[in-house]
Amino acid sequence: MTDTPGSAQLTLIPLGGLGEIGRNMMALSCGGDIVVIDTGLMFPEQEMLGVDLVIPDIAWLQERVANIRGIVLTHGHEDHIGALPYVLPRLPVPVYGTALTLGFLRNKLREHGLIETTELHTVRPGDSRSFGCFDVEWVHATHSIPAACALVVRTPVGVIVHSGDFKIDSTPVQGEPPDLARLARIGDEGVLLLLSDSTNAEQEGTTPSERTVGEGLAPIFAAAQGRILMATFASNISRLQQAINAAQACGRRCFIVGRSMLKNIKVAEELGYLHVPPGMFVNPKEHERLPDDELAILCTGAQGEPLSALVRIAAGEHRMVSLREADTVIISANPIPGNEESVHRTINNLYRRGARVFNSSRHGVHASGHASREELKLLLTLTRPRYFIPVHGEYRHLALHAALARSVGIPAERVLAIDNGTVIAIDEHGVRVTGERVRTGYVYVDGLSIEEAGDVVFRDRQQLAQDGVILVVLTVERSSGAVVAGPDLVSRGFVADDADALFDEAREHVLSLVSRLTPDAGYNAWQGAIHEGLSRFLYKKTKRRPLILPLVTEV
Repeated sequence: MTDTPGSAQLTLIPLGGLGEIGRNMMALSCGGDIVVIDTGLMFPEQEMLGVDLVIPDIAWLQERVANIRGIVLTHGHEDHIGALPYVLPRLPVPVYGTALTLGFLRNKLREHGLIETTELHTVRPGDSRSFGCFDVEWVHATHSIPAACALVVRTPVGVIVHSGDFKIDSTPVQGEPPDLARLARIGDEGVLLLLSDSTNAEQEGTTPSERTVGEGLAPIFAAAQGRILMATFASNISRLQQAINAAQACGRRCFIVGRSMLKNIKVAEELGYLHVPPGMFVNPKEHERLPDDELAILCTGAQGEPLSALVRIAAGEHRMVSLREADTVIISANPIPGNEESVHRTINNLYRRGARVFNSSRHGVHASGHASREELKLLLTLTRPRYFIPVHGEYRHLALHAALARSVGIPAERVLAIDNGTVIAIDEHGVRVTGERVRTGYVYVDGLSIEEAGDVVFRDRQQLAQDGVILVVLTVERSSGAVVAGPDLVSRGFVADDADALFDEAREHVLSLVSRLTPDAGYNAWQGAIHEGLSRFLYKKTKRRPLILPLVTEV
């Protein structure tokens, strides 16, 4: 698929974030110019064994890297900027965002050794930048992180508004309320297409202000007898500000646990987004000497991430913080879909250790950063788009948001609920699905490597986790095919009743299998016969399917 240089046609391609939570990335192409909106990651689902992060497939962009004029960012959350350290070495293009967004990004780039080679441009709400065919304006929005913006993209065929993640918060903890007046003026100019956040499309009414969290935290902090441990996102500066305010009000000082939280707090302080009284933060040695009722510990791990501070504390494995029975633990976040099991496991471990636990909006310690249905309708009526595409959410969220758009008067044929990889053409005739698709599969960050791991990789990992592995070691004489040594069977993670007798029988079965092969059958034939035959034998005997790894040596 190509774009014709100079043609008055745009191509819009979602590369992530539609039909899923996270991995947000959108490409807009016009003539010879491409602009990319956000580059986020997704946390792995339960069946993605051994995977640390999931990022978008950028193959389509790599083929057109010379045409990319820039990556523009809506805000600094992981699901919008977290993939950049892995993408930028392959797409070395300029990146544009607000000061706080780029402050968080610089920390990541520094860790990956990319800070010197990446071109970063700071913008403020109200600023516009040109990207070839496109002019992009950043419009102040409110979310669960300061300095979030909606984007107004002016193109040769009309205005496109991208909401970013947002809610309409009239009393934000930091900064001004959202610039609804500017969005209304953009609506008066005429909006061709609105792309809007669908995460809370199931929620009726409006989303509570971030300020209500401070009102929920205050009585919990005041009533706590021992230490307070509060977990939240490292990037949720507004939430951290309210925790610091609550701690100060009841005479507590704060100990920060978690490298990412320490770095983000430093950036936010330097940029004026976080206000910390002198002497509020304590170092590790001071934290050990403070009385329990004078200490609040702020940490990462609100999503049950395996190596995060709260998870290790709950499991009794943290080197600096051990739970005590009088401790109060606050988990100031709702689980992201897919993280429920790990969050519940962490909460169970906290209760086992005697802690009092307050979690989610049920206890008033969390407020969503995403617009509910009445706010979504308000954005639709302010911008009055001719066409509408819901973005950012699982498919049910997109479908419900599409129905909401139809309910406020957008004709059904102009509401497009699409998924990743769907190619959208935008020209003087309108907005339409072309029928073409771009590859948008998962790319996995597994340790230090980035791989497009196939289903077979996860199937093998699942098999190892459930049924273990058996190595079959066998030495044969090359010319005659005679067995010189073995077969020896070595197992890990495979347990069976009367295993010694079973393995003796399995060895005889392997000998029987290889005796049927001709001397010139070859290495692959020997391996295949052992793998298939022993798998069937063990399943018949044990109803289990361990991973079989034949190691055949020819001499």
